[in-house]
Amino acid sequence: MVTDERALTHVDESGEATMVDVAGKDVTARTATASGRLCTTAEVVTALRAENLPKGDAVAVSRLAGMMGAKRTSDLIPLCHPIGLHKVSVDLEFNHDTVDITAFAKTADRTGVEMEALTAVSVAGLTLIDMVKAVDPAAYLTDIRVEEKTGGKTGTWQRV
Repeated sequence: MVTDERALTHVDESGEATMVDVAGKDVTARTATASGRLCTTAEVVTALRAENLPKGDAVAVSRLAGMMGAKRTSDLIPLCHPIGLHKVSVDLEFNHDTVDITAFAKTADRTGVEMEALTAVSVAGLTLIDMVKAVDPAAYLTDIRVEEKTGGKTGTWQRV
């Protein structure tokens, strides 16, 4: 069992899963940015740009799905606290045969929003896969990760 400062916070002394008690933490402004990548074909990226897929406007649907997913994070991840989100945005950047997905989440609460940003990226990416699978059944998501978080006791953290 990890016993230093990096101890697992969702495991109690007996090794059982537990929800962290955040009642004593200060309410602070907190943000998180996460990213991921949809890997597909150049033809699919062209169709996404042109809003020319059989299922419709995949870009708008995936952005909306990502925002909705962020709002439902505590329903999907068992030990996540339900928090009030003040802002969620999902942006897509088209490359030759990939789409970079970036999500930003913001709250003023007692716990961070990293999981909400990660969920937004994941749900947006899964929605893109659903929207493009008829033309590229091999499309996949990769590199889903937190890029930056601010606020709380630990302050700012950035991926280097």
